[in-house]
Amino acid sequence: MRIISGQYKGRRFQAPGNLPVRPTTDAAKESLFNILNNHLEWEELSVLDLFAGIGGISLEFISRGVKSVHSVDIHPDCTAFIRSMVQKLGINNLQVFRQDAYSFLERSSYPYNLIFADPPYQMDNIADIPNIVLNSKCLLPEGIFVLEHSDKYHFMEDSRCIEERRYGKVHFSFFKKIQLTNEPSSGQA
Repeated sequence: MRIISGQYKGRRFQAPGNLPVRPTTDAAKESLFNILNNHLEWEELSVLDLFAGIGGISLEFISRGVKSVHSVDIHPDCTAFIRSMVQKLGINNLQVFRQDAYSFLERSSYPYNLIFADPPYQMDNIADIPNIVLNSKCLLPEGIFVLEHSDKYHFMEDSRCIEERRYGKVHFSFFKKIQLTNEPSSGQA
């Protein structure tokens, strides 16, 4: 795996083979960041990376100059690997949490501009993740949620899903919270 752009562009890293991960391919990651690049100002972003695995997405965000990244994964060897990369690269704005993603969302009220989730493709409740994230206190009202998933799922019927992209076997669905507006009443008082 490699970091595609930014301060650490070209850096390659290889996680131990015994980790239970399926890293996002470099081609899919590059496409994802090209899409995000057109919509976001990197320097202002606080990012949450759920099911972070070996941290490839987290490190890409850091390399591109975001304000901060929180990486969450339940597997102790995954979080240890991300911490080793943070130390190796001298990064000071990436925090790693060894915790269940759902518990983290339930307990945290830290405001994120962008939340990215890459759950294991075989996980049972992937279809529930958009509701859990979008109903949490973590995503800012104008924030973006990106879910990586297999072709088993399609979210365009969900009014909060603003875009879906496919790169080989990798699918990205982009979500925004629905903003409720207070429309003036047309009735008489």
